[in-house]
Amino acid sequence: MKAPHTLVAAVISAAALLSGCASSPSYNDSYSNNGYNRGGYANTASMGYGVIESIQVTQAENRTSGGGAVVGALVGALAGNQIGSGSGRTAATVAGGVGGAMVGNNIEKNRNAGSGQEMYQVNVRMDNGEYRTVVQDSVYDLRVGNRVRLVDGRVYRY
Repeated sequence: MKAPHTLVAAVISAAALLSGCASSPSYNDSYSNNGYNRGGYANTASMGYGVIESIQVTQAENRTSGGGAVVGALVGALAGNQIGSGSGRTAATVAGGVGGAMVGNNIEKNRNAGSGQEMYQVNVRMDNGEYRTVVQDSVYDLRVGNRVRLVDGRVYRY
C-alpha cells in the first residue's frame, strides 16, 4: 500500500517542479545568433547609429529549458521502479526514465507554444558601413529608411 502513495507524492511534486521550470526566452542578441545572420549582417548590436535597410516578420522559436525533461525522467524512473523485481525492475526504471524525459520535454515545449509570438528582424546599415541584425518583439513606429539608434540590442528611432 505504500507504493501508490509514494508514486502519487512523486507525481504531485514533479508537477509542481515542472510548473516552476517554465521560462520565457530572451530573443534579442541570443535569438539573432540562431540562423538570422544572413546577407553579411553582423549579429552584434551594442551602440551606434544607422539606417534601417529592411524589417522582416519572423516566428519566435519554441525552446525548452530542459527542466521538463529532468522532471519527466525522475517521475518516469520512479514509476518504472514500482514495476517488477530484479533486472526487470532495473529495465523498467531505465525505460521509465527515458520515456518520462521525452514526455516531460514535450509537455514543456507545448506549454511554451503559446508564447510563440511574432518577432521582427531589423537589418540596419550602420554609419560606419557595417550591417547589423537585431531581432526584437516590436517595431513600434520603425520603418525602412528611418534613422535609428542601436542600444543594448534594440533599435530605436532617432
